[in-house]
Amino acid sequence: MLTFNDTLKACDRLRGVARRTPVLTSRQFNEQAGCEVYFKAENFQRTGAFKFRGAYNKIASLTEEERRRGILAYSSGNHAQATALASRLFGVPATIVMPHDAPQMKVAATRAYGAEVVFYDRYRENREALGERVCRERGRTLVPPFDNYLVMAGQGTVALELLEDVPELDFLLTPCSGCGLLAGCATVAKHLRPSIRVFGVEPEAGNDTWQSLRKGERVEIAVPRTIADALQTPVGRLTFPIIKELIEDVLLVRDEELIETIRFMLERMKVLIEPSGIAAAAAVRHKKFDFTGCRVGVVLSGGNVDLVKLAGYLKET
Repeated sequence: MLTFNDTLKACDRLRGVARRTPVLTSRQFNEQAGCEVYFKAENFQRTGAFKFRGAYNKIASLTEEERRRGILAYSSGNHAQATALASRLFGVPATIVMPHDAPQMKVAATRAYGAEVVFYDRYRENREALGERVCRERGRTLVPPFDNYLVMAGQGTVALELLEDVPELDFLLTPCSGCGLLAGCATVAKHLRPSIRVFGVEPEAGNDTWQSLRKGERVEIAVPRTIADALQTPVGRLTFPIIKELIEDVLLVRDEELIETIRFMLERMKVLIEPSGIAAAAAVRHKKFDFTGCRVGVVLSGGNVDLVKLAGYLKET
């Protein structure tokens, strides 16, 4: 199981390697949302997303023999970049399985960190099966994007830092898909502040975690059509029992609400967040729950957005 001490160990491994990202505020956002919001800006993390924390913690924990054989990861982009950079820091060869429609800037960044990229069709092929086959063929060690306790522990350092900076939060919201970030942050938050209420946020079109909580077991759906490309993965087998126990619920946001929130942050806060990374902020801004008068921690999970696509999204609104 995942424990608070696992995150403390991850924090030690990440010290001096991962960035301690800032906590941002916006008076206008607060006025419009009716609450005090504290944004943990993981778009300023190395590789532009929180994923570096978990990938580095996992690779740092491998044996020398496992590193020598090289690693493999599958990802739509942010975990790909994070694993590629962490592998380079350790001098480990890396192969990354990515969907053919992944944002080109994420593919280019992954290759720039020295990783080999293998493409697949996310709507027709199973990335886990493909990854396992490549691991067998090449003898690689898998670095999962979320369904691993070391990865979750690394992601939990996001909440550890946020609650050190803003201890008296009433709520904590993170985007969720596979739920490694949500599971790690919920474990930390409920340990440090048992009264805190934790929510995940996912696209309305990809509401498998929302469905899973209501059914009491994992629900898998077809790959959803949403601009939040990093939130198209079903909740994990290891992450689900953790969030089922620790979080209050999952909130749902529409693509147009993601775009509106991106526009606000660009225009008013001068901060660039990708559609997946803005989900928790959109849930607060569009009042998916009554946060009135409360202190709300929001994880901005990444900022790796294709600028051509972004221009198209903003033009449509």
